[in-house]
Amino acid sequence: MIESGWSIVLSCPSLVYFIDTKMDDLIMMLESNKESLKLEAMKRIVGLIAKGKNAYELFPAVVKNVASKNIELKKLVYVYLVRYAEEQQDLALLSISTFQRALKDPNQLIRASALRVLSSIRVPIIVPIMMLAIKEAATDLSPYVRKTAAHAIQKLYSLDPDQKEHLIEVIEKLLKDKSTLVAGSVVMAFEEVCPDRIDLIHKNYRKLCNLLVDVEEWGQVVIIHMLTRYARTQFVSPWREDAVFDENSEKTFYDSEGRRVDQSKPYIMDPDHRLLLRNTKPLLQSRNTAVVMAVSQLYWHLAPKHELSIITKSLVRLLRSHREVQYIVLQNIATMSIQRKGMFEPFMKSFYVRSTDATHIKTLKLEILTNLANEANISTILRELQTYVKSQDKAFAAATIQAIGRCATNISEVTDTCLNGLVLLLSNRDETVVAESVVVIKKLLQTQPSQHSDIIKHMAKLFDSITVPMARASILWLMGEYCEHVPKNAPDVLRKMAKTFISEEDIVKLQTVNLAAKLYLSNSKQTKLLTQYILNLGKYDQNYDIRDRTRFIRQLIVPNEKSGALSRYARRILMAPKPAPVLQSAFKDRDRFQLGTLSHTLNSQSNGYLELSDWPAVAPDQSVRIVEVVELAGAPLLGKSKPGKSAEKFYSDSEEEEEEEGSSSEDSSSSSKSESESESEENSDDSNKSSSSESDSEKKKKTLKNKKLQQQKPDSKDRYCHDLALFLSQSHLFFLNKFLVVFKFNLRCIANVHYSKKKALLLFIMTKFFSIHIVLAFSNQFVANCRCSLLCLCVFLACQFDAVSWHVRVSLQASFPVFVPETSHELLHRMTGKGLSAQYRFTRQPCIYGNSMVSLQLTLSNSSDQALENIHISEKSSTGQNIHRFNAIERLEPQASVTVSMGVDFNDSTQAANFQLCVSIQPAVGELLLPITMTEADFTKEQGKLLGMNESSATITMTPENISSQSVNRKVVSVANLGVIPSSQENIHSVPRRCLNLTKPTFWNVIKKTNCS
Repeated sequence: MIESGWSIVLSCPSLVYFIDTKMDDLIMMLESNKESLKLEAMKRIVGLIAKGKNAYELFPAVVKNVASKNIELKKLVYVYLVRYAEEQQDLALLSISTFQRALKDPNQLIRASALRVLSSIRVPIIVPIMMLAIKEAATDLSPYVRKTAAHAIQKLYSLDPDQKEHLIEVIEKLLKDKSTLVAGSVVMAFEEVCPDRIDLIHKNYRKLCNLLVDVEEWGQVVIIHMLTRYARTQFVSPWREDAVFDENSEKTFYDSEGRRVDQSKPYIMDPDHRLLLRNTKPLLQSRNTAVVMAVSQLYWHLAPKHELSIITKSLVRLLRSHREVQYIVLQNIATMSIQRKGMFEPFMKSFYVRSTDATHIKTLKLEILTNLANEANISTILRELQTYVKSQDKAFAAATIQAIGRCATNISEVTDTCLNGLVLLLSNRDETVVAESVVVIKKLLQTQPSQHSDIIKHMAKLFDSITVPMARASILWLMGEYCEHVPKNAPDVLRKMAKTFISEEDIVKLQTVNLAAKLYLSNSKQTKLLTQYILNLGKYDQNYDIRDRTRFIRQLIVPNEKSGALSRYARRILMAPKPAPVLQSAFKDRDRFQLGTLSHTLNSQSNGYLELSDWPAVAPDQSVRIVEVVELAGAPLLGKSKPGKSAEKFYSDSEEEEEEEGSSSEDSSSSSKSESESESEENSDDSNKSSSSESDSEKKKKTLKNKKLQQQKPDSKDRYCHDLALFLSQSHLFFLNKFLVVFKFNLRCIANVHYSKKKALLLFIMTKFFSIHIVLAFSNQFVANCRCSLLCLCVFLACQFDAVSWHVRVSLQASFPVFVPETSHELLHRMTGKGLSAQYRFTRQPCIYGNSMVSLQLTLSNSSDQALENIHISEKSSTGQNIHRFNAIERLEPQASVTVSMGVDFNDSTQAANFQLCVSIQPAVGELLLPITMTEADFTKEQGKLLGMNESSATITMTPENISSQSVNRKVVSVANLGVIPSSQENIHSVPRRCLNLTKPTFWNVIKKTNCS
């Protein structure tokens, strides 16, 4: 009623005044000094835009408020400008300076909106400004702004394609982004700007596969299509007969050596190929139909044949959606069902036509049923098709008859049955059904015309009652093609056509001329005059095609002086046997397009379509997808290494040989006797070198080895490192390889120390090492922790360099905790979790997921009588903390428990981290600290640098039994993750620490021990 009333008002002349008055009111509100009126006006304007109304005239008044300090008003203004900036480019250019200032706004929504508006102004003159804005936004701290930058890349590329190289640099940077909010947008920009730059995906392939589940839905669609194209260029076809599929083949996943494909060996799926299939499989349960369709096409083009059945149920589930979704899904199923009938045969009833289906949906379901037909189910399908023939939808009934013809052609056992059924339809009252039956019968009769002459005669008798031009033309073609089988009926049909020739349709006239020519050649006595009469009628017909055909036939069949040698071959030309038509599916050739694309839907290549490449015969280098692990910034380094020395090897060839020589001379039980003998010969006198039993080749080898040994200087850094390695290997082999790297690097710092002092310093370090090893041997738990990470001992040894007066800058590094509490806290009660209970504890170990994260250990228990499945944390913390989630637990049996680890970045605050499991973890202040190892001298030095602004002190009272040093230290480390520095004064305990998110110490705690009662 409102819409009809509104349409009546539109016809009134007074409405123009009403609209102008309304626009004037909005302009007055926008130009007022009250923020509330401006905000109300912008809400109304945005509402008009949402309804499809044109608010073009308000642009000058709206753009004046672009510099408003009201955030809500500015957001609405930006929404308006995005809509009309392209139409009002001149006025929008006046506000560019405002947009540039907004790019520095603290609010991420304002920054993103400013970039969105700036990229919507399609003026070539501001391309440099847009490029700078995109580059700055690509490094923004907010992932939402970085996502907007990825969207702006496509707009800038369409405005100025010459900026492609600069945009590729931005895309390469954004592809490394770990935020799931950015992934889909940057891949879309990649597909738009440089889809052929596959090298940009190599290093990010595994990351995109792992992030795929958490990316927003439309981003998942884009990433899946891109990864489909990528996989077809990087992996070998899994459709080989000798293919071997190993789900647990992880050996070559991290190994970059020896990964060449041997053509003589059976095919084994690449782990990266399996990673893509495994990570996309859960998306088949997505609520977004586009995501399900994208995963289905990925499996169709990439998965082994025996795994295609996974996508069947998901596609059938989509048939319950809207008819638009059904249309696309049915088109893809129709293409699949041609090559893989067994996939959808168990779900054949899902493709039965419903009375509420639209015609195009019915036709597609009919197509699929026809594709699924075989000897086993043809009887069921034919009974279903008999029902469809009676449908009131004429187009659907005609399509059903064509489907019956296809079934008769494909399955020879039911050809006669289908043909008899179609003949019965010739007596149907519906002309459309009869006409389509005639056309299909005509195609079927071409297979065995001699056996079905009775059907041709029956059709000739029904010729007068059939009025559809296509059906009449088909009967005339049958009469002429098989006139020898019906010698009495064909001339009679030609006589009837001569009477109504003038009033027939063009297609019927053409077939009448053909019938006359064929009967003239086969039975000229009865049809000569009729043929001449029909040719004379066609000579003066209004249609030029009929006139041309008539003149051609006359010259071909009627010999005269002008006719050449062609007339002698008239019978062979007109009466030549013709091949039977092949009834094929309309979707047979659509498999050349990628499923789920617009080109596949239209059956024509659309603009921007990217073809799938063929599988490579040999897999490309797989090491390009390996990402090098960057060393932690907190490694115990004493100085900066020079660029030229960073790549040199630790062991040289000569050092390895010298080590073998030393081991062979000292250890008589060497595993290789020949090597020890040869090495002893090299160290012998010159008389041994002149032995007559040695060959020339052996002499050459010895000469080369001697040269290598002579090149080594006694004061080289590698020599001292090697001496130290030999000394340590005789006493403790466990730490040998680990400490060699640390000592080699640290020896660079003492390169200028005298040779004698070097030996003394090395001996001092070794003494310290064994002292530490003996002390730590009393604590099995601590030794286990030390063996888990090299960080503790490396930092301790690094700190000892300052104690021996080496002039080296000391870097403060984290150390292992002195005390690890075993107390667990309840995280989720079994009543609240419906049988699932959870407990957590702080491990006080360096978190492997991030330097700023706190390491947590969760123990999940199932106290119910049923198994729990898919236990996971599906979303990030709602309070802003960065959480590294544990891998999903697929199944937890009743009365079973499992322990997992996770990391949480509390941002150095005690704010609780909330998970989707409706639980929260609130850290104690002491768990946000990290102990620091340093000497007492460094402690005093760094303490003197503090200004004292944040200094605080407190007095506590303790019982006499707790005033000992061990008791005080034990109490402190049990409450907080701190380290204790040995002090020369008995009444002072120094405790340094730093927060997880800070690289420098924030404050120092000094605990004074006092005697009290």
